[in-house]
Amino acid sequence: MRRVVKFGTPVLRQKGPPVGTVTPAIRQLIADMIETMYAHKGVGLAAQQVGVALQLTVIDVRGVTDRPSSIEIEGRAADVDEFMPLVLLNPQITPLAPPVCGPEGCLSFPEIYADVNRPEKIEVTALNEEGVPIRFRCGGLLARAIQHEADHLNGILFIDRMSREIKEDLRPDLDALREETKLDEREVRC
Repeated sequence: MRRVVKFGTPVLRQKGPPVGTVTPAIRQLIADMIETMYAHKGVGLAAQQVGVALQLTVIDVRGVTDRPSSIEIEGRAADVDEFMPLVLLNPQITPLAPPVCGPEGCLSFPEIYADVNRPEKIEVTALNEEGVPIRFRCGGLLARAIQHEADHLNGILFIDRMSREIKEDLRPDLDALREETKLDEREVRC
């Protein structure tokens, strides 16, 4: 299991380079990230969130029953559960529907939640954990989670997608978290 870095840690603002080859080190990172995501009860985790700037994310929406997900492979509906946990290397996203407002949280922002606008349906092209190209369409929570994690891979945080009003309402919490992160980082270095 890896340590999840919090808001204020510089790596969260770094765009990760693409993954070229799936090496044993990448396989280990994937396994560690999945374990870390489950331990923190998250539905997604980007490499930046464990301190590694890389185009790699893991997602698992199986446990969420109140926010449905859909997936289509080659134009046919499929069972989302069969694809979980989902590993995406170098994901590219194409919006297929207008944005909708929906709640989001983030393991790097504990106890901070807000509504964010994102396309309700997307098409994803990526490499899987074996380095094999994959392509699919998805909707609902899965689409939102993939977009959230893909943002992380490019140094974009969900607070960057919030309305100015919501972000201002959260300002005290964000400032407190940033200060807490600075203190934690000093302790880690000592």
